[in-house]
Amino acid sequence: MRWSNLFVPTLREAPAEAEVASHRLLLRAGFIRQLHSGHYSLLPLGLRVHDKVADIVREEMDAIGGQEMLLPAMHPAWVWEQSGRWASMGEEMFRLTDRKGADNALGMTHEEVIALHAREIHSYREVPQIWYQIQWKFRDEPRPKSGLLRVREFAMKDSYSLDIDDAGLDGAFDLHHAAYTRIFERMGLPAIAVEASSGAMGGSASVEFMVPSDAGEDDIVRCRICGYAANVERAVAVVPPVDDPPGGTLERFATPGIRTIAALAAAEAEAPPHRQIKTMVYVLDGQITLVLLRGDHELSEQKLLDNTGATAARPAVADECIAALGASPGSLGAVGVSDLPVLADGPLAGRSNLTTGANVDDFHYRGVDIERDIGVDEWLDLRQVRHGEPCTGCEGALELLRCIETGHIFKLGRRYAEAFETTVMDADGAPRTLTMGSYGIGIGRAVAAVAETHHDDKGLCWPVSVAPYEAVVVPISGRDESVTEVAERIYSELRETGVEVIIDDRDARPGVKFSDIELVGIPYRVTVGPRGLANDEVELTERATGETTNVPIADAAAQVQAARNAALAAL
Repeated sequence: MRWSNLFVPTLREAPAEAEVASHRLLLRAGFIRQLHSGHYSLLPLGLRVHDKVADIVREEMDAIGGQEMLLPAMHPAWVWEQSGRWASMGEEMFRLTDRKGADNALGMTHEEVIALHAREIHSYREVPQIWYQIQWKFRDEPRPKSGLLRVREFAMKDSYSLDIDDAGLDGAFDLHHAAYTRIFERMGLPAIAVEASSGAMGGSASVEFMVPSDAGEDDIVRCRICGYAANVERAVAVVPPVDDPPGGTLERFATPGIRTIAALAAAEAEAPPHRQIKTMVYVLDGQITLVLLRGDHELSEQKLLDNTGATAARPAVADECIAALGASPGSLGAVGVSDLPVLADGPLAGRSNLTTGANVDDFHYRGVDIERDIGVDEWLDLRQVRHGEPCTGCEGALELLRCIETGHIFKLGRRYAEAFETTVMDADGAPRTLTMGSYGIGIGRAVAAVAETHHDDKGLCWPVSVAPYEAVVVPISGRDESVTEVAERIYSELRETGVEVIIDDRDARPGVKFSDIELVGIPYRVTVGPRGLANDEVELTERATGETTNVPIADAAAQVQAARNAALAAL
């Protein structure tokens, strides 16, 4: 390919709304363009990278026995209604009505469709199966941002395992875990596998693959000593016990104008945050519920959902709090409450001589004994782990990392197969419900994650495995026939050896060419100029390191090929 023929609309500056590096650079380097919020066009260079990421995924999925298919992007509503997710998916699902008045949805994922098609499996001899596709998904994100990291239309590799028993599901899950590890290694992504919540997908277990990046929207905790890693929605840590002072007669006292944990701690020396009970009123699947934590701890709403089995949770509004407890937020507590469910976080167990709201505006209780004064219906893990807390496995300090989620694998179990009565006959001729796994990688998000991980102040630095082109040949004097002849010869030799190469044949100054090439991030640059030709040499520059060496003209193509092969082998 010749640069003069290629559509690469580079920009000197990125639009102001492009806040993260991948968004800025993919726009500036001419890889993507926004059509409207959350919807991007992949321009020629962007599509080449996107396709290379997809090809890596295909190769590793095929290696574990995956069979590729392509499923419809638009689904009839009844498919989602049968699984129970038509309502629970909420506003993120794009819904439409066709000319006949039938409700439809644009697919967010395809568990239901797979379970439906799997009804054509009849015998245990036909499993296990691994089916996958790379298909466009649609999610009505309320706040699309960060370029390809959070969009409303994107390509995803979603795969599904079908097995007759839990042992088979465990094996398929492990196969995908290993395949995902290889996929991200080949892309040059330092992905960390972490325990995760299954969320709306359901199932018994899930693992996320997270790439550390300030551009991410997820937090994980990690122990560098024992290797423990989990999303904050699943993470646990050691909470050192608190020695409460003796005494503790229950006493109501006035706290005029005090509405927060911090304000009460400032006003009462004997009520530091770790000796207060934080009372939150939540609506869980329509039921007003009290949620109790230590005053200095924060609630993980996903843990609340996961550990209660609720499908929907929201904080109660002030009017709901007053109707249920007789007081406004800031004066609420669970002392003496017997007509509402009370959920409490583990570190409150056994605590005494605490302070909490009295369910009367501007009053609190002191001397609260949890066991004596509060009827806890259920003890749960509800708190969010904090940076520096001790690891439960080795008591090393946990670190908190901001990350990009690049992959997620789930053990779904029989939820979807039961909804669609997807059974096979076992060896004894009895019907057995299939068990399923679901495994996803966002292709565009992976492109953005690579860009976030591999760039510098000059532009993108693509790993060879996903670079739009592996090498570029740059004649720096287009009017010198000898320079042009050598550049064309090296370009032809590289093409013949299988290197994906482009020649920058533009009539432009060397500085302009070099700036564009560094912005685009092509791994290897061969520069042909009159000064080098006088010594029968050209310059070979590696984009990632900036290192330049002089190589004989006759060896240039072979050295580029060798460097390319070594880089691929290292991934």
